[in-house]
Amino acid sequence: MKNIRSITIDLDGTLLDTAPDLAAAANAMLVELGHAPYPLATITEYVGRGIPSLVSRCLPALEDAAQANALAIFRKHYAIENGKRSRPYAGALEGLAAFRQAGLALAVVTNKTAVFTDPLLQITGLAHWFAFAISGDTLAQKKPHPQQLLHACERFGTSPPENLHIGDSATDAAAARAAGCPVLLVSYGYDAGVPVQGVDCDGIVTSLLEAARRVTSIN
Repeated sequence: MKNIRSITIDLDGTLLDTAPDLAAAANAMLVELGHAPYPLATITEYVGRGIPSLVSRCLPALEDAAQANALAIFRKHYAIENGKRSRPYAGALEGLAAFRQAGLALAVVTNKTAVFTDPLLQITGLAHWFAFAISGDTLAQKKPHPQQLLHACERFGTSPPENLHIGDSATDAAAARAAGCPVLLVSYGYDAGVPVQGVDCDGIVTSLLEAARRVTSIN
């Protein structure tokens, strides 16, 4: 991780704990469809592979047409709940400040769609830290495909080896490896059932502040 000039950061599970908002929307969907709500811990286990996967895991017995209807209902409720309970993880704000103090450019790269990404960053007061955000529907491909990270490097004016990606899952690591970017994974977050301790990455950190300390001590 020498000569790092830019940082891309995953959103859900890395920067923000968004599970409470996702759970509120999922349970509102379940109740509207006549089902009992799930505990927060159960829905948190379902988070990490995108909203369609979350809806499918909440309602596994539905046929395709019914799944599509449930997804639309979830999105309706999530538009209301998005950002209400989401909070930065411990060390996240301090890490962003340390990166900025070191003169490193910052961007969000997430598989969340832009209609939810941009309001979430605004509501939580984090938008001002980032030069831009690349969402799951910004480009034709999303993580684990490398296109988002390569596009971020183009916008930064940095090469992939100069861009550190920080995420919480094997999906983030795969995208970074394919793009040629170094990658750190956080020890918390939404790993979609694949513990980060067994994922090919350049290190595991307990917070964004720890990540910043590693990078700035090298630079």
